[in-house]
Amino acid sequence: MTEFLTTRELAAMLRVKERKIYEMASDGTLPVRRVTGKLLFPRDEIEAWIVSNGAEAKPARSERPASAAAPAIIVGGHDPLLEWALRESRSGIAALLDGALDALQRGPGEDYVAAGLHIPERENDGWNVAAVSEAFADQPIVLIEWAKRTRGLIFRTDLGRSIGSLRAARGLRFQSRQKQSGSEMVLAQLLERDGLRIEDLHCVETVERTEADLAMAIADGKADVGLGIEAMARQCRQGFTPLIVERFDLLIWRKAYFDPPMQKLLRFCASEAFVRRASELGGYDVTDFGAVHFNGP
Repeated sequence: MTEFLTTRELAAMLRVKERKIYEMASDGTLPVRRVTGKLLFPRDEIEAWIVSNGAEAKPARSERPASAAAPAIIVGGHDPLLEWALRESRSGIAALLDGALDALQRGPGEDYVAAGLHIPERENDGWNVAAVSEAFADQPIVLIEWAKRTRGLIFRTDLGRSIGSLRAARGLRFQSRQKQSGSEMVLAQLLERDGLRIEDLHCVETVERTEADLAMAIADGKADVGLGIEAMARQCRQGFTPLIVERFDLLIWRKAYFDPPMQKLLRFCASEAFVRRASELGGYDVTDFGAVHFNGP
């Protein structure tokens, strides 16, 4: 037997849905380790937890009836181009962008119509598909590409030097994001590739919850450097060193895909205005917008 259990293995052991495991991990109910965006559960601690609780885990949330409409809300990872498109398209869809893991823990169709994801995959340098297929393989969802984004180090222009790598960021005040963010999962993967740990960075005490807030914190001198997207570095007129191109996808509840609000948003994103805005922000590639990367049953 392996030392760690995957989300799927633990769900089978506790006889609950994988979505329930994400909930229990998020609220601290279960002992868990997060490794490059993947949740791993130490077998011995889980067995001790089962004994100490003396009962099965609570049943998973019931499925939303197919006829019920989810609230017109997009959750998940923060993206300034997405926020702009939601406003300009007049789609009527609101945004609650508080992290990619937050979206996975909620479950599509229950309290949102779509989610923004940028979750890295260790095996093939891909994005999002493994996490979606693990969490929602049996759900009527579709994963489409929103944009490719250049992510890297945003640093203060008044430092007097360029920050070219995470190693070079050691000793500087590093601005981090909340644990539920895709940005922190990308950071963990980049640190591992460089043979570093999060403890090697001098993280400031306050975390920022959006790409915009991170860039503004650096521009305001609250931190020296952080991992963010090129668009926000440009907007805040700060230095930028590209490290990775990530794929930001939309996980969409299939029924919502064909409803008027989502169709209005998608039609707007096929316009010249959308392409022009992506170019003006910088660091975006929307060439493959709408490409399907996963299609549920």
